[in-house]
Amino acid sequence: MDLTIDNQRIHFSCDPKTFSKEKNSVLFLHDSLGCVELWRDFPKELASFANCNAIAYDRQGYGKSAPFTVNHRDNNYLQKEAEILGQILEKLNLNKVILFGHSDGGSIALLAAALFPEKILGIITEGAHVFVEKVTIRGIKEAKKAYNVTNLRERLTKYHGDKTDDVFRLWTETWLSSSYRSWNIEEYLPLVKCPSLIIQGEKDEYGTLDQVTSIVSKSTGKSTALLIKDVGHTPHKEIPELIIENSLKFINSVSS
Repeated sequence: MDLTIDNQRIHFSCDPKTFSKEKNSVLFLHDSLGCVELWRDFPKELASFANCNAIAYDRQGYGKSAPFTVNHRDNNYLQKEAEILGQILEKLNLNKVILFGHSDGGSIALLAAALFPEKILGIITEGAHVFVEKVTIRGIKEAKKAYNVTNLRERLTKYHGDKTDDVFRLWTETWLSSSYRSWNIEEYLPLVKCPSLIIQGEKDEYGTLDQVTSIVSKSTGKSTALLIKDVGHTPHKEIPELIIENSLKFINSVSS
């Protein structure tokens, strides 16, 4: 299903008109190179166990949504995405929704919870960032190298088509720019009043446990850390059973 949001065509995984009104809804927010399709079966599986509605969307420039209309991102691009998410929740009439955000999507979930507290019941994040770390820069530099010497570009093209180079360029250029080193959204964390489950693999190649410590300690709502040994940046793909188990507990706790 496609809708026009903020004057741009945005692709959604399903039509919320089909949702059961008796069930809570979980909205999935993809990472910096992701899209609806790259979630694969995880949203459906979690929704089935949790007996809830599930929906995901491609941010502008990604997947099946409209191409980017910018050639450069400023330091507030994730805040702008959170504001667009607010428009999406309004247009789809989704209230008391649970957000599940991976990486950039996790940061957007935190920002949206701060900006639209009346609409969000709880948030689950994986590998969310609230400031820039050296390991983040190192990981992105490695990804940039892989884009040039491996089949990474080819694999991403399957999902983003002729938008692939822009998806990758905007991500790497932004995070590797000297001006972005000062990016920090910790000031928003005290405004996160809903419960949150903050998931981080201890071998995450893009962030350290300092991100989790900041989120959990500075959020106003009850915030719980789930730290997982021997897991990297994509826990829902690496150990889906454990993520579903803990997400189910969290969803049940905020739904009761």
